[in-house]
Amino acid sequence: MPARLTESIDFHGSALMLRAERQKVLAGNIANADTPGFAARDFDFKAALADATGAQSGPAMAKPAASAFVVSTTHIGHVASAGTGDTGTSRIDSTAMKYRNAEQPSLDGNTVDLDRERANFADNALRYEAALRFINGSVRNMLSAIRGD
Repeated sequence: MPARLTESIDFHGSALMLRAERQKVLAGNIANADTPGFAARDFDFKAALADATGAQSGPAMAKPAASAFVVSTTHIGHVASAGTGDTGTSRIDSTAMKYRNAEQPSLDGNTVDLDRERANFADNALRYEAALRFINGSVRNMLSAIRGD
């Protein structure tokens, strides 16, 4: 029964972690817009979320997979993620990262389209905020039910 209560929160928590990871990737693309030879990267969010939750669709079928979210520990001082014992891996598998094809190739080989990256960054930030609101709403509803409000 407790698993059914937290199923939605687990799903949105997984989405939140992936959104944060995608925000880092998009920020890296924007930061390297003037770097010669830099190739813009991104990942398929839908596929990564399905992989992370072990589901093909929304919260009703979500099954959390702890192995999908591991803190990268590349130094002895880094802290491993709770309960996994896994070290040296990233949240998004490097094979899931894809390079973007440039619509307008530049002479220096850089494939970053700043307009596209900024739009994706803003869209991802908005969806990150939405996931936070879903989690807050779910917790608020559970607390309300527990208190009998």
